[in-house]
Amino acid sequence: MKILLLTSSARGHAIAETLARSRHMPAIINICPNRNPGIRRLAAEQYVMDIMDFPAVLEIAKQTKPDFAFIGPDDPIGGGIVDALESIGVPSVAPTKDCARIESSKGFARELMRKHGIDASPRFRVFETTSDQIEPIRQYIVGDLRGEYVVKYDALKGGKGVKVSGEHLHSIDQGVAYALECMQECGRVVIEEKLIGVEFSLMSFTSGKTTIDMPAVQDHKRACDGDTGPNTGGMGTYSDANHSLPFLTAQDLARASEVNRLVAAALMKECPEHVEGYKGILYGGFMAVRDGVRVIEYNARFGDPEALNILPLLETDFVDLSLAIINGELKPEHVRFARKATVCKYITPASYPEAKTEKGRPIVFPHPLPENGRLYVGDISEDDDGTFRLGGSRTAGIVGIADTIADAESIAENLCEQVKGPVRFRKDIGTAELVKKRVETMKQIRST
Repeated sequence: MKILLLTSSARGHAIAETLARSRHMPAIINICPNRNPGIRRLAAEQYVMDIMDFPAVLEIAKQTKPDFAFIGPDDPIGGGIVDALESIGVPSVAPTKDCARIESSKGFARELMRKHGIDASPRFRVFETTSDQIEPIRQYIVGDLRGEYVVKYDALKGGKGVKVSGEHLHSIDQGVAYALECMQECGRVVIEEKLIGVEFSLMSFTSGKTTIDMPAVQDHKRACDGDTGPNTGGMGTYSDANHSLPFLTAQDLARASEVNRLVAAALMKECPEHVEGYKGILYGGFMAVRDGVRVIEYNARFGDPEALNILPLLETDFVDLSLAIINGELKPEHVRFARKATVCKYITPASYPEAKTEKGRPIVFPHPLPENGRLYVGDISEDDDGTFRLGGSRTAGIVGIADTIADAESIAENLCEQVKGPVRFRKDIGTAELVKKRVETMKQIRST
């Protein structure tokens, strides 16, 4: 069996490792924008190229004849690589361009939920460049949202399209200016209510009609301990052995699961030309609030770092699971996760995310890893002699796996401390202190 894997990054390394564990012993054909050493060790072939060059991707697919493709990042999914591969008879574990609008258009996602009666959005409005919108935008921010607002670029922007009042935007004028900038670039902008609560992720495997959840995960975007510093792609994550999170109620998790299922069903109705519906990973970004949960956004693929927590726990065969998604035959027996807790901490260059001062410097990882530890490499290069060198972005995700969050954190922390090089990581992710802080925050919010 051959699998075409379009991805790089630590997320891609985790996907490749999980596919490689399969009883099918697949030959992995990797297409990646940067030569990922972790994936290279697992792949039968690796092509380093622009993954948005669809004609070149199709040419490799024609030559290698994969049984299916697995697409990692958002840009090729949003750009329609699944449709292109389907045109030459290669199915994919990822949604078509039409269905992927759930991520590629924030406005589409909000309007889809409103149209199908899925009551899980904050108050919002979509503004378009049909006429002068300065005053309507200002009036909505000031009058309807009382100055507590979020402005969302209505297209993919590498995770940098959302700005929040009080964090990135410090006045009404700044909010209006950014909204106008978004409209000028992509034609629309979404402005919505700023939610107060605690964020979490719930990803689901989806085969159209069937949706099966993964364990819930909490990400940490801020660069430094104590949730301080600039936002990043994610400095680390944790999950619990009961597949929920300590600050969530059973009702919170059940509602998030229900919303994912309802959104998948809505996409089936909204994209009638794709009668088999949304296929792949449906990633719900949620916030637990005073009276339940709300959707922050949807993604059409695995999260990074979330995949690093989830995939090591998968006990069923990932290739069989992928084929069940593609064939519309997904069943509960295809998805079983170990009842373990995980903590992931990202190693990054010391100057990340502000600068790339350490790029090219050597880095040494602990070896061998313990049975309850994982290391997934991201933005690094490898010399011919095996020396790893830093890139400018997140370097590697280190994961601890144990019966409790505290024990998993201890494993991850110990491994991170052994990394040698000009790097840093967040020491507080998964600690009892930070988890307790989340629990206390939710108690306080729900008591008001």
